[in-house]
Amino acid sequence: MADLQLKSHRFRAEREDDWRRLERLLDRAERSGVKKLRPAELLEIPVLYRQALSSLSVARSISLDQSLIDYLEALSARAYFFVYGARTNAWRRIGGFFRRDWPDAVRGLWRETLVATAIGVLAAVIAFGLVMREPDWFYSFVPPALASGREPHASTEFLRATLHGPAGQPGGQKDGLDVLATFLFTHNSQIALFAFAFGFAFCVLTAVLLLSNGAMLGAFLAVFAQHGLIVPAVGWLMIHGVTELFAVTLAGAAGLSIGWAVAFPGGRTRVDAAMHAGRRGAVVMAGVVVMLFCAALLEGFARQLVEADWARYAIAAATAALWGGYFYRPSRKASAR
Repeated sequence: MADLQLKSHRFRAEREDDWRRLERLLDRAERSGVKKLRPAELLEIPVLYRQALSSLSVARSISLDQSLIDYLEALSARAYFFVYGARTNAWRRIGGFFRRDWPDAVRGLWRETLVATAIGVLAAVIAFGLVMREPDWFYSFVPPALASGREPHASTEFLRATLHGPAGQPGGQKDGLDVLATFLFTHNSQIALFAFAFGFAFCVLTAVLLLSNGAMLGAFLAVFAQHGLIVPAVGWLMIHGVTELFAVTLAGAAGLSIGWAVAFPGGRTRVDAAMHAGRRGAVVMAGVVVMLFCAALLEGFARQLVEADWARYAIAAATAALWGGYFYRPSRKASAR
């Protein structure tokens, strides 16, 4: 025991100055910032870090006192994050997400985005045609609780009032459409989350959700088309629907990418392929939350305040151009090539 204590004391005496030096440099960097360190001190930290790791390895191998091992572990962890960690603040991370990470992730899913768009459009077209041909098909696509008067047998005056009736009348037609808009937003938000979460099931459940969402949209528009109100109905919906439906499509694309990776992992294992697709999909989904928030603002303010059809279409076109330019503008790397 005495020999072990002597060995521990000698080990500490020989190397403690380097540990304390590293600790003081880290304290200064954490307290005052990296810019306060001189270039020579910055170069010194990685050397001292490797020495601390070596000391930790020796301390563990010869079973020195536990307090010394704990101290060296904490010191090595601090130095590791200084040497290898990303030294940036939260605002820079957020800026990098919007400037680079999110658009790059969306562009990387362009094939899945096209497939998700095709699924939703196909379902909407089929449902629209079925309801136009046989109005009772409407109840197969739209939940009964949602219809509440906005159904194939409603009068033209009633439906027109829901689109352009006076705002703010309790119990009026406009209030009824407000309930519809809230339901659609909640429904689309849930579809977006589930479409991504169910991607692991070989794309099947994600595709089903996209089909269901598109069919409900097509059936809803068919009701207004039967009464000659398709133009104002599309304008009312797209004022926030461009952002909202695009968010659902991107969530579906992220889910499809995971399902495809699980089904066809290529050279990776299925777990690795799913993790790779999931990391990119998670970035897309973080942006989808932002898009749904923007859609909620458009639904809560612009849709209430803008009554003219041409203005609604102008806002819809502007949001489409905004998202399209943001996600699919030529990247700097592509321009350099």
